[in-house]
Amino acid sequence: MLSNWKPSRIYYGWWIVGASVLVAMYAGGVVFYGFTAIFEPIANDMGWSYAQISLAASLRGLELGLLAPLTGILTDRLGPRRLIFSGALITAVGLFLLSRTTSLAMFYGAFALIAVGMSATTLTVLMTAVANWFRLRVSIASGIANSGFGLAGLLVPVIVKLLEIYDWRMTMAILAAGMLIVVTPLSLVFRHRPEQYGYQLDGLKEAPAPSTARITTRPPTELKIGLVQALKSIAFWRIAATYMVHVTIISSIITHIMPYLSSIGIARTRAGLVAMAIPLMSIGGRLGFGWLADKRDRRRVIAGTFGMVTLGLLCLAYAPNAGFWLLIPFLFLFGTGYGGSTTVRPSIVSEYFGRSNFGSIFGFIVGINALGGIAGPWLAGWVYDTWGSYQGIWLTYTGLAVVAMLLIFNISRVKMTRESESGV
Repeated sequence: MLSNWKPSRIYYGWWIVGASVLVAMYAGGVVFYGFTAIFEPIANDMGWSYAQISLAASLRGLELGLLAPLTGILTDRLGPRRLIFSGALITAVGLFLLSRTTSLAMFYGAFALIAVGMSATTLTVLMTAVANWFRLRVSIASGIANSGFGLAGLLVPVIVKLLEIYDWRMTMAILAAGMLIVVTPLSLVFRHRPEQYGYQLDGLKEAPAPSTARITTRPPTELKIGLVQALKSIAFWRIAATYMVHVTIISSIITHIMPYLSSIGIARTRAGLVAMAIPLMSIGGRLGFGWLADKRDRRRVIAGTFGMVTLGLLCLAYAPNAGFWLLIPFLFLFGTGYGGSTTVRPSIVSEYFGRSNFGSIFGFIVGINALGGIAGPWLAGWVYDTWGSYQGIWLTYTGLAVVAMLLIFNISRVKMTRESESGV
């Protein structure tokens, strides 16, 4: 059957990138960015504290973290299509269960189920699918695919509007139906590796020859680092720690941005627009830094994105004191820096560890990163419940962002061994 496959004039990898944009846009908008919109309606309806509700986001991060290594391995072995299709079904069931919740235990159970589905539908699987089809243009391809998560912000005001028309329970049921209608058909677009369908990487007619013109920090031939050797390397743990900080900060901001803005006197409708603007602003960072990371040292590029996040957090923390106009530079600095950092993560993993075991290695990194997603939203909610203000946690996160810059700035390359080439 594969022998009869005729490559189209458009490199099929770009179709996978396009499908990734749409999957990320809907799934990310509903589950990740949309959660901030239902935060207060649930608190008002059920009488739960911010820390209790935030724990649902932490449980989502826990499940994603535990499953990311597994989904990475499964993507390497089975390809992305089956995982995305089944993940969409499971996420839809979880969203419907959420719409029927009557207790905290049921609420947490629904989010755990959603996380299981999302782990097979979004980050690890989508980025592995793209990385398998690109090498020379992997950063910009990942940036375009990642822009779907930026476009997901457009769904926040849609969800806010649905909440105005219906209650939060009906809104969740509608979003569950949308998961089946939008994501399951898109799963059929995905293919595993280009060589199985008569393509070379990046759509080239011949495999790219090593070039001395490329940046000296990048290897002349494709690396084949095994999972075990990657786990033993300092580079792996520095990348993992850097992005654990990234996930801690991002998950906390995305979860609490609307409650924070409401706490400092900004109307809910305007707070929803700010929540929408964060991922939309990230699109420029995803595309711009994705392009830059294919031409410059990715370590320095990532460090630069964390510098922008640091300045953005300072603007957010001091907006109540210095004026709400600081929300404008916050959106630009934080959104652009966050988008750029997110985009370069898959490409730096591909650069330092190669493509052959990318899903497994990237999945383990995402799993470690999820520790930040577990702790961050709950910690921010606890700080607000305890002190009645978010400012302290935002300032703490600026310090963490500086630590992340130092961690990533000068990591060293992993040397291949015979065990690496065998995939051990």
